[in-house]
Amino acid sequence: MTNSQEQLSGRRIVVKLGGEIMLNRAGLDGITRDVASLVDGGAAVALVHGGGPQADVLAARLGHTVLKVAGRRVTDDDALEVAKMVYGGSISLELLAGLRRQGARPVGLSGVDAGMITVARRPPTIMKDPATGLEEIVDFGHVGDIEQVDTSLLDLLMERGYVPVVASLAADEQGNLYNVNADTIAQALAVALRADRLVLVTNVPGIMLDLADPETLIERCNVEQLRGLIESGVISGGMVPKAQNCIEAVEAGVSAVLILDGTSDTSILLAGIRGEPVGTLVTQA
Repeated sequence: MTNSQEQLSGRRIVVKLGGEIMLNRAGLDGITRDVASLVDGGAAVALVHGGGPQADVLAARLGHTVLKVAGRRVTDDDALEVAKMVYGGSISLELLAGLRRQGARPVGLSGVDAGMITVARRPPTIMKDPATGLEEIVDFGHVGDIEQVDTSLLDLLMERGYVPVVASLAADEQGNLYNVNADTIAQALAVALRADRLVLVTNVPGIMLDLADPETLIERCNVEQLRGLIESGVISGGMVPKAQNCIEAVEAGVSAVLILDGTSDTSILLAGIRGEPVGTLVTQA
């Protein structure tokens, strides 16, 4: 066994891919190649994917209006149909094909399969508009909040070298379908799987003090520092719920969360897992 394989053997890793990542074929090939290398090295890997940009494009083609509040998507009847077509359909299949090209053995799933994720419909919630500071009650529609996680199927697949690819859809106890934030699903699965790493592959280099200046990238921070960045407004918009998911994952037992840029043609996923200084690493202390 090589030193690299020794580093990876037995590790459990959950990787969440943002929808933006699937827009670049060369970059996606690099990421799927890295996932295949992780599995070949003895790691157990599960992928969770979003698909917001693709859902927005299809919604526009169908004449549907997309509504988001504080970085969270409102899912009306039309938006749920789009989510089923995009998340559970086209994106899932593209990822499966990409992993297959790299020699991996992917299995397409959603939170509905084998009761993996049970949700409840999110109740109307008071939200503050970051631009105006005004509060309003928002009905998120067919958006589910996670109540239970059952990783039995994932355990079975990952132990045998398969790569579960989980779309961000789930059901409640009555079988009603819901859209669920993909970062939240990734965080919940990483906790339930007792993952060594949760990796959020995004369209930014990591957490930066100034979004316009890559030199302000924060290479490492703990959960208290991350909370401070949220409270001070350095982290804002759609990055707020992502940062909150990082905090919840680490506090619930995930060793660390790594935020990486996945939009270039060259993947840095494998480098990040091996401990090279890329992206932002969030730890407990």
